[in-house]
Amino acid sequence: MRASVLDVRRAPHENVATVLVDPCLLEDLELELMGLDLRLWPVSTAPICADGPRQAFQIRRRLLMQHRGDWDVAADWAPVWIGFGATWHDGDEPLPWSAHEVLWRVLGAHAEHVRFHRRLGGVPRLPLPADRVSSG
Repeated sequence: MRASVLDVRRAPHENVATVLVDPCLLEDLELELMGLDLRLWPVSTAPICADGPRQAFQIRRRLLMQHRGDWDVAADWAPVWIGFGATWHDGDEPLPWSAHEVLWRVLGAHAEHVRFHRRLGGVPRLPLPADRVSSG
């Protein structure tokens, strides 16, 4: 029996921006984003990665190669995912454009220390700190 197109569902995911961040900015950027209900996850330590350091290496390399030298300053920067907290979500509705605008504005204000594309990707759901506490 063949599954219809309607039976195929995308696995639950989280919309994130993939960003290269200068390590000297990482802590301050994370604190700034937390105040806006945006969450920063270093790929190398993200709980959804079986081999975070390897995945971080691969993401960094892919981004650097795409820019053929333009992003060489970021060769040792940390790849991170930046996601959106609960205040940005309205049930199953798509993220509002205001969420995107806030994220791009913050990243743009740190342009010397971040490299990113103005688009979102999807990763498996990242647990909130409360999720980790309640499951442990």
